Amino acid sequence: MRTSIATVSLSGSLTEKLTAASRAGFDGVEIFENDLLASPLGPEAIRARCADLGLTVDLYQPMRDIEAVGEEQFARNLRRARHKFELMRRLGADTVLVCSSVSPPAVDDDALAAEQLSRLADLAQDFGIRVAYEALAWGRHVSTYDHAWRIVETAGHPALGTCLDSFHILSRGSDPKGIEDIPGEKIFFLQLADAPLLAMDVLQWSRHYRCFPGQGGFDIADLVRRVLHTGYRGPLSLEIFNDVFRQAEAGPTAVDARRSLLVLQEAVGVAAPPAPVVPTGIAFAELVTPDAEPVSAVLGALGFARTARHRGKPVDLWQWGEARVLVNTGTAVRRDGTGLAAIGLESPDPTAAARRAEALLAPVLPRRRAPEDAPLDAVAAPDGTELFFCATGRRELPDWRADFEDVKDEDVTGEDVKAAEHPPAAEPVRIDHLALTQPWHHFDEAALFHRSVLGLRAQESVDVADPYGLLRSRAVTNADGTVRIALTVGAAPTDDTVHAQHIALATDDVVAAARRFVAAGGRLLPIPANYYDDLAARFEFADGELETYRELGILYDRDAHGEFRHCYTRTVGRVFFELLQRDGDYRGYGAQNAPVRLAAQHAVKRLTGG
Repeated sequence: MRTSIATVSLSGSLTEKLTAASRAGFDGVEIFENDLLASPLGPEAIRARCADLGLTVDLYQPMRDIEAVGEEQFARNLRRARHKFELMRRLGADTVLVCSSVSPPAVDDDALAAEQLSRLADLAQDFGIRVAYEALAWGRHVSTYDHAWRIVETAGHPALGTCLDSFHILSRGSDPKGIEDIPGEKIFFLQLADAPLLAMDVLQWSRHYRCFPGQGGFDIADLVRRVLHTGYRGPLSLEIFNDVFRQAEAGPTAVDARRSLLVLQEAVGVAAPPAPVVPTGIAFAELVTPDAEPVSAVLGALGFARTARHRGKPVDLWQWGEARVLVNTGTAVRRDGTGLAAIGLESPDPTAAARRAEALLAPVLPRRRAPEDAPLDAVAAPDGTELFFCATGRRELPDWRADFEDVKDEDVTGEDVKAAEHPPAAEPVRIDHLALTQPWHHFDEAALFHRSVLGLRAQESVDVADPYGLLRSRAVTNADGTVRIALTVGAAPTDDTVHAQHIALATDDVVAAARRFVAAGGRLLPIPANYYDDLAARFEFADGELETYRELGILYDRDAHGEFRHCYTRTVGRVFFELLQRDGDYRGYGAQNAPVRLAAQHAVKRLTGG
């Protein structure tokens, strides 16, 4: 289906918005009146610009407070409308959005509203324009879509139809089933917006918290199915009022917007991109660093061994059990400290996974590789993290490990020797989850990206108290929990040293793993004694158990399904490690311990100055 986006959904000048919409692949735009008024370009120039970009002007909006008023006021409204219709003809727009009135002089008289809208449609028809009447959720007398439709039906004018807006319908809890009773040819336009489920004034909700389909709590797909069932063949158009989008760069926002419509079309069965290929595990996490020594010391103390080095790049492979970490010290890496730059995802079909990602507008990353290197497809997540689709240890597909050569005796470093002095226990270790800090304006986009492009399941968003503000965190996982990624963002500017990325390592005995780390010279995050006093009040422990946790800085949680024990290393650059133990069917992340961990990290930063 054709796709469109309202210019109010994007930041920047009108020209910048049009360019972003075109580059993202939209077919058309809704021109928001304020954008036109603020533009130095005249209507003809804007029309030409849209044509050059391959965009149609699908709607001009909004026209407010028109109907159900006294005759003298309506005459003034028609004069205003005539000027707008002349402008629309110059602009090349053939449909105008008329919102249900919120004006105090408007009266509760459906017959009068129908009669005046019919007269407005008469005038519009003279200019070759259609009038799409929309019920605002906060309209003075008309606030539901079915009420707006009854007025349109009563008017019976060929140039008068209705505009359906998912936010106005679903925010009021209206049943969209009645949409199917509206003839498709009388639905002149369809505007789509999702939103988080909030208990607040609907006008404020609409003006600040709308988001793209799939990023909120509304069942947009059900509504669209009902609209399509009527025979509607117009565009799927996005009208999003969102404080974050108004400040974020227009280009990435437009791509996120178009992706949301591609996923929506897939959900309602009108488009068929390549099917999702859900990752089955984490092949590796790649750290980039200007100085390998600090991160190598932490890895060695944890129990990792440096087992191989890339044939042509300064990249080392460290391994502990099933957990693999790549350490990249190449000249092209960022110089703002150690960071998590890439994730290798085990995929049942790497090629199909890459095709899915590309179809959903994920940037495909060019890869500099020698002819003998394993061909690996990679795409970029919204935060810039590189995602590689891997097939580790499968004979029928290339194995990325073939690019690495075993470490020779002459390559052994002092950190390798230290690690060998404290061999890890034999228990299995794997990467349990990865935590990625998102730029403030990418949080909802990241959740939709990982869910739609990778086929992961998004869990509920969680608010975490930090000493200097609130953090939002949302985990995305596969069905069996072998892939878990926690996406986190601060509600205010954050301290990157504290709100850093981290790699969580699962072990069968976190106490033994923590003791080994400390014995090898590692430093765990110290946890305040008050935490353990509270823990003693909330849970019963075996003799000496709580004292062990207090000694090592191990945090504890328990729910109806199992237990969770975890501790943290000090931060290196922008990365720290978590050691954890899951018992039973505990599937969380110890979220209630996060405020304690964050406060402890702040305290360490203040003491150490970094």
